Formats: sequence, structure tokens, C-alpha cells
Amino acid sequence: MTASIPYPIVICADDFGLSSGVSAGIIELITLGRLSATGAMSGLPGWRRHGGELARTVREHPADIGLHLTLTGQRPLTQAQGLAANERLPSIGTLTRAAVSRTLPLEAVRAELRAQLDAFEDVWGAPPDFLDGHQHCHVLPGIRRVVMEELAHRYGGSPWLRSCGETLHRARRRTGFAKAMVIAAFDRGLGAQAARFGLATNDSFRGFYDFSDRVPYARVFRDSLSNATSSGRVLVHCHPGRVDAELVALDPLTTPREQELAYLASPACGDALARAGVRAARFAELPKA
Repeated sequence: MTASIPYPIVICADDFGLSSGVSAGIIELITLGRLSATGAMSGLPGWRRHGGELARTVREHPADIGLHLTLTGQRPLTQAQGLAANERLPSIGTLTRAAVSRTLPLEAVRAELRAQLDAFEDVWGAPPDFLDGHQHCHVLPGIRRVVMEELAHRYGGSPWLRSCGETLHRARRRTGFAKAMVIAAFDRGLGAQAARFGLATNDSFRGFYDFSDRVPYARVFRDSLSNATSSGRVLVHCHPGRVDAELVALDPLTTPREQELAYLASPACGDALARAGVRAARFAELPKA
């Protein structure tokens, strides 16, 4: 009897370049084969500091490297007129309200996106393999169209675009239900819209939770693998990393990153992947639409 071939899914870490500790943790997991993608915050100094090490890593351990478009919380690369205040991008709540009320300065969003793409290419020497958004900002009204227009114009549709939608049926069986449903509402129709721009997307998005210790991360991850082999192109997102002073100064999400890193690097994670019949894979290895 021959062993079944593990089903390919994308396991993607957000926030590469946010801090040295976060970047080091992501590189470790790519080396271990537990991650197959990461999104880079190209507007932060950590991208220039650690991009070269990431490039050396993926030469031996191939992974998709994308732009983690950042429109919240951090310093912009541009003047971001009407978008940033006191040289700081808005909170996700402020950004969302402006998007819903159609008051976002979309040309400022477009300029910041272009600047972050330029900064990505300056370090990487090539286009991003994909684009996603910090705090899922890329699915918001107005922003998503700007993103699609720019990717299609600049690259001819070659990068893939993260969809953050999940079915009600699947979301009810896992942690992070409320968050998943809010993001899914904003994500509705993204796949079809992206296809019109020649952009591919994942079909299923996993990994939501509230970052509390109410549910162990091991359970969050195992839940993310549920029925993955019958769900098309699956993407599991995560936020591993080590806490350092740089991270504490830049982002409120700290301790859960270390818990995610510890689990994802552990034999228990490997066992969970094997039991689910899946493996971390690049987007190009996923089933075709």
C-alpha cells in the first residue's frame, strides 16, 4: 500500500520586517518547512535590515514572499495627505469607518501602495509573489479596487491576492467566529473581482482567533486544518515571532506571537499536519481554480 500524498496548503506568516524578533522567528519556521509564505512590511526599517537574510533562506527553502500592505498604525512612506495624522497611519477602526463612508483619500492610498511596492522591490529585486493587508486592510471598500488596479497595471496580474473570506458553516466550527464573519463580509466578492483583473486568490482562509489565552494556539491551528483537503486552495495565516523591545514599541500584539512560534516549531505541529494529511506549499502548488 502506498502512502497518500499530503495535500498542499499555504501557511503564511504576517508581519515580516516588523521587528528583528518577528523576522527571526519567521525565518526559523521557513527553514523548518512549517511556513510556505510570509508578507513583508516594506515600509518599516526591519525589511531592509532582514530582507537579505530572508532571500538567502528562500534560496534553500522556497517560499512565497509578498507585500503586507500597511495602512494602519505605522509611519507612512509618503506624506499620506488626508490619510495619516502626525506622521502616523490611522487605526484600523478609523480606516474602516472612512472606507465604509467612502471618505478615504484613495489617491493617498494609491501613492502609499506604490511606495511600499517600490520599497519591496528595492530590497527583493523582484515583484512580490502576492499581496495581503496588515489587519486585512486590503479587503476594505475602495482600497481593494486600488490594490487590484495597481497590481494588474504594474505586474500584469502575476501576484496572487489574499482572500480573507470563510464560509459561515466552517467558521461556526472554530475559534474567532465573530472576527471571521466581519472580515468575510468585507471580503465578499473579492475573488470574482480579482479574477476580472487577472489576479488569482485562495478559496478558503483560516487562522482567526482573538489572541487571548482562552484557547490554546495548538487548538487554533488544528481547527485551521479541519477539512482542508476538500476545500480547494486553503490559506492559513499566523503571526509568529519573538518579543523584543522593537516589537513592543511598534505593535500591541506581543506574547501570542511567541506562543505561535513555539507551537509551529514543535513536533506537535508536524504531527497535526500529518494527521490532517496536509503540507505547507507555495501558492503555485495549490489546486487550480
